[in-house]
Amino acid sequence: MELSELTAYAKEKYQIQEQHKWPELPGLSVLADPKTGKWAALLMRQWDEESGSEIQRCDIKCGREVLAELPLPFLSLPFHMRGPRWIGVAFDDHTDPDVVFRLFERALRGDRMQGCTIVLDNAPRETVVIEPVIPAFGGMTSSVDIPEKIEAMLDLYEYGDGSFSQKCRNFYRQGKWMEDYEDDVPWSGAFRRYFPTYHDLNVRQLRGYFSWRTQVRQGKFHPIATSLAYLYVYELLNGIGVLSPDETLKKLREFEVGFLDSGIGDPKMRGNLHRWMMDHAVLHGVSSALARQYMDPALMARDDALSVLRDPKEAVDEEIFSALCVFGGKKLKSSPVITKMSDQGKRLFAMLWRYAVKNSVIKGKDMFTACFGEQKTFLWHPLANAVYWEEQRHPDADVIWDACRSFHCCDGVWYEKRYDQLYFDQRRLQALLHEADRLFRRELKTNHYLRQKADEAWATPLAQAAIHALRQASRPAVTIDLSELEQIRLDAMQTKDSLLIEAELEEEEIAAADTAASETEPDTVEGLDALHTQILCVLAHGGSPAALIKENHLMPAVAADTINAALFDVFDDNVIECEGDELLVVADYQEDILQMLGGDKDE
Repeated sequence: MELSELTAYAKEKYQIQEQHKWPELPGLSVLADPKTGKWAALLMRQWDEESGSEIQRCDIKCGREVLAELPLPFLSLPFHMRGPRWIGVAFDDHTDPDVVFRLFERALRGDRMQGCTIVLDNAPRETVVIEPVIPAFGGMTSSVDIPEKIEAMLDLYEYGDGSFSQKCRNFYRQGKWMEDYEDDVPWSGAFRRYFPTYHDLNVRQLRGYFSWRTQVRQGKFHPIATSLAYLYVYELLNGIGVLSPDETLKKLREFEVGFLDSGIGDPKMRGNLHRWMMDHAVLHGVSSALARQYMDPALMARDDALSVLRDPKEAVDEEIFSALCVFGGKKLKSSPVITKMSDQGKRLFAMLWRYAVKNSVIKGKDMFTACFGEQKTFLWHPLANAVYWEEQRHPDADVIWDACRSFHCCDGVWYEKRYDQLYFDQRRLQALLHEADRLFRRELKTNHYLRQKADEAWATPLAQAAIHALRQASRPAVTIDLSELEQIRLDAMQTKDSLLIEAELEEEEIAAADTAASETEPDTVEGLDALHTQILCVLAHGGSPAALIKENHLMPAVAADTINAALFDVFDDNVIECEGDELLVVADYQEDILQMLGGDKDE
């Protein structure tokens, strides 16, 4: 650090000009308090012949106790000034500008001295006593008028331990003082500071900020440095300029719309803004129903999805499928199971998840816990990355945010109970969904079939269970009118007597027909009649059953379903595919079907 940085800081923030008071000593200069003209710092520049460089030092009137508070190598006893109020600062590569600036500010706010004594190098034997000339206030240091309100605000600043909490407390006190202040002196310069406060601004910047705030409170948003926009957000979070926590949320939302959504402000502010809205709502007991209007939509969607997946019994198919999409990746929505068979596809995935949560146990955990872990408790630091001050320790509190997130305060310390992504096993969830998607595509004959992955075999029974459940649910219900049972019984007895007589007369003819059929018809596959067995046989030998299907007035798709249903217990998969009006045997199963039929029938 160099002395020029200190003089630039003094000029920019306090309109203090460096004063060269002794022409015969050009290496000495002073920085004086603009209110009283009394010295706050003595600056010393001396050329060192041996090193060929300039040695820079200064004495600052900030109190000798600083040396005990800040044992830093560049701080020492004063070089020239005498008295308990002065310390020395050496300027080199190790000097911290922030520390020097803070000490200079402390000097401006400290007690004033009536006089001082300077001991000069190579000075005459007797001590030279110099009384500082006190200029009239504002006569040579300031070209900007300082409103009384701002001047009083600057005086409110208290120098303490320099901690962040001290900074927040000063901001709160000064902000409350300036709560109703308005100005009309715009400023559009550049300004960048992390955790900005009023104390970081000079008078011109302060007046420019308050002028901008005046317009914002009238609903008029104009460009301003992002750091100054944060200053306004900090005010709202501290209850400055609002009457209630609900109004704070409303004003923050108006800021988001007017400053960020409009494209005026930095969109990177949005992440902090949403987080702080939620923190503020929890701290001040705002209902989650109201706060959700202002929260980050992505966070709400994730919590809602977890709630549905944790307890899917009461959720409808659409809700379960949407929840799976939140964690299952983008490919799930683009599956042909959904794009071609939307309602049926969503129902299958919903049935899959309901069955998996109820029946699947993985290392002693149900499917939800295996995929998303358990709720865990974490320390929670609300508004930790904002300038925020709380006058009193927060009372004990329990805030149930939603089914998957809650907050608890005990002895002033906050905790959050939530499902954390650190413990998510999304690979397991994606494996389940991929294997299910593979089987669902075959079941619904969507084409674009997927290959089975060996490490996903564990999910196959779960997907098959969902398919079986869908088939069962799709069967038409049989309704019996109990009031007609008696008539049905009488009709049945009458029919029975008639059939017995006819049976005795035709017994020999039926026996003969059975014998003839057994000699002429091919063997049938269990679960299939002769016609469908014949269709399967033709397909297995590479032929086309189109003529056979047409002759018997069948539909190709229905014939394929009949054969697949009969053989599913054997192959756990569809063996016949229907593409338009053409039936094809799945190549992987052709040899197995031929063996089932008793070998190659053509040989």
